[in-house]
Amino acid sequence: MRCVVIALLVCSACASTLPPTDGDLPTARLEVDRVVHVGFVVVDGVYNTELTAPYDVFHHTVFHAKPGMRVFTVAPSLEPITTFEGLRLLPDYTFDTAPDVNVLVVPSAEHSMDTDLEDEALIGYVRRTGEESAYVVSLCDGAFVLAQAGLLDGLKATTFPDDVDRMREMFPAVDVVHSGQAIHHGKAITSPGGFHSHVPAFYLCDLLYGTDVANGVAHGMVTFWQRGSSHRPVRIVE
Repeated sequence: MRCVVIALLVCSACASTLPPTDGDLPTARLEVDRVVHVGFVVVDGVYNTELTAPYDVFHHTVFHAKPGMRVFTVAPSLEPITTFEGLRLLPDYTFDTAPDVNVLVVPSAEHSMDTDLEDEALIGYVRRTGEESAYVVSLCDGAFVLAQAGLLDGLKATTFPDDVDRMREMFPAVDVVHSGQAIHHGKAITSPGGFHSHVPAFYLCDLLYGTDVANGVAHGMVTFWQRGSSHRPVRIVE
């Protein structure tokens, strides 16, 4: 199922359990005086938006922060990856050759809720890399992959709204929240994906580099970033 999310506002039930972003961000878990390595996990059937939206945001940091982020893709092999929409991509690294990752990003793919979860090489890479990274980020049903790797146990997390019940059933150790917003809990930043796939990336840029950098990236991409507003783009769980 293709992930498309339009609403930014969270349901009132979620609002009562998750405090809104109010302008104050948590202490960053990562120093940015050196290049931040951001690894995107890509497999056949990855969705274009969930991959390219955060990829663009993170890549654009090099124009607004020094030294900024180094963004790359990691796949099972160096063979071309075909996205769900038909784009063909050449991965930068394999699971065995990828450099250390500071931020691990798992976009949604066609089989994120079924056969990808049975892929031992994929889940093994996500588990060991996620455990060592400062942050893990999921877009849409990429949260299922993080959960299968045990990286969301005991945390609040979200996914594509129509798949919340399925995720709750499959992963009872995860506190799955029905939310139209990204959620930051611990080292995990999970989001509904779709139209709002830029949001967790802008949020992490703001957290690591500050609002001026996040706004600079947004300006260059002809959009805007609001850390805290009535739109409440991200909810932080202490």
